[in-house]
Amino acid sequence: MMKNDVMERLNQRLQSYIPASISAPNEEALYAAESIYGMPKKEADEYKLKAIRYIFRHHYDNNKFYREICREHDVSPDAIKSIDDFSKIPLLPHRFFKDYPSGRDFAVWLANLMSVELPKITIPQKNPTFDEVIDSFQKAGITVCYSSGTTGKFTFIPRDEQTYRMGQYAIARCAIEMLPEWWDYESYAYLLFPNPKKTNLYVGKVTNVLSDLVKNVDVALDRKITTELLRIAMGVTFTFKEKMMSKIARSTSKKRNETMVANILRWLEERDKNRDRIIFAGAPFILNAVMDKLAEEGKTYEFGKRGAVLTGGGWKIYEDKRLPVADFRKKVEETLGIPPEHCLDLYAMVESNGFLVHCSKGHYLHIPTTYFHAMVLDEEGNEVAYGEEGRFAFLDSLAVSYPGFISTGDKVKIHERCPACGREGPVLEPEVERIRGEEIRGCAEEFRRIIMEE
Repeated sequence: MMKNDVMERLNQRLQSYIPASISAPNEEALYAAESIYGMPKKEADEYKLKAIRYIFRHHYDNNKFYREICREHDVSPDAIKSIDDFSKIPLLPHRFFKDYPSGRDFAVWLANLMSVELPKITIPQKNPTFDEVIDSFQKAGITVCYSSGTTGKFTFIPRDEQTYRMGQYAIARCAIEMLPEWWDYESYAYLLFPNPKKTNLYVGKVTNVLSDLVKNVDVALDRKITTELLRIAMGVTFTFKEKMMSKIARSTSKKRNETMVANILRWLEERDKNRDRIIFAGAPFILNAVMDKLAEEGKTYEFGKRGAVLTGGGWKIYEDKRLPVADFRKKVEETLGIPPEHCLDLYAMVESNGFLVHCSKGHYLHIPTTYFHAMVLDEEGNEVAYGEEGRFAFLDSLAVSYPGFISTGDKVKIHERCPACGREGPVLEPEVERIRGEEIRGCAEEFRRIIMEE
């Protein structure tokens, strides 16, 4: 469990993300639980049962389309009496959030997803783009995050202020709970993702809380990222102009990447000179490029436990090369002197507010069991036994503004408890793969495409 003094400091830093009065079961499961990962199973299950029952009733009562799905499955909130009944809750396939129209109909589609009362949203354009609709929702207090796969088809998820704040607190708490000895506000961070202030791309937006956790934050890509830019980066172009944009960007990508790596190298040299505490957070392929350059120059550092690395999934280093996570940790230790217990990976997705983080001993992905229920399903949609692999699915009690009961396109293997660190509660194997036939998708993969083909 996280030490009390660390928890107190964390809550002081994140006061703006915590409601003045904690009353709802899902709020208690997030803010009041002593530990997100380390509570005894019985206590964690009590939090989780209350939180999931509460949020299921909320969506049943306030979301017309989801209520109709529940009626088709002949299930109501009264049927959920124990965790064993969670399997009765209807799941939405991840492709559901990709089936959207364009223009003003896109705004209506987003509104119909939501289980909360909508503020007044004004869209001045007659035929708005996705980005214009997203900006209009943002002005009204609704954050529409998006992600994309290799086909260029987006996943859009609308978060009201409560859902967004809870998600930000959750990712911060999950990360710090696994890195409690490293964390200090007077540290330096390099965010290996886009600037969260300038995009609604999920890999950027979800890291907005970093500037509240760490005093000094630099970013790898400090420019606006739109759905149009992401689509072109993923290789989907519709016009001659877009084809030319893609071609020109590819021709200049080498120079941009060299500049980015040079900036990070200067930052590293300065941090080492001043004996600063540092963390790299984000896409592993960028840090890998930095380490390759250091190796080329014959230079290493010894940050030791002053340093930490928290990567955000997606292990393709080049289009045809994937770096194993264990090899990456070894490279980090040899090049930067940061020990493996401070080099962790975080598994998340745009549809979810559950953040699974490696433990420091065995690097298994720990599930935040107080507010998030994870399942692994076979091809027929039935839960598999511990030790088996299948399709990852989840029930997310922090998703207030949309039904966060979703089956994904990821293949995982689940264990009843961590084989390495002894924490109670289920964990996933350290690496996650895509199910055969599913398009490649991943936080770092999107960003890699943007960097390489911006």
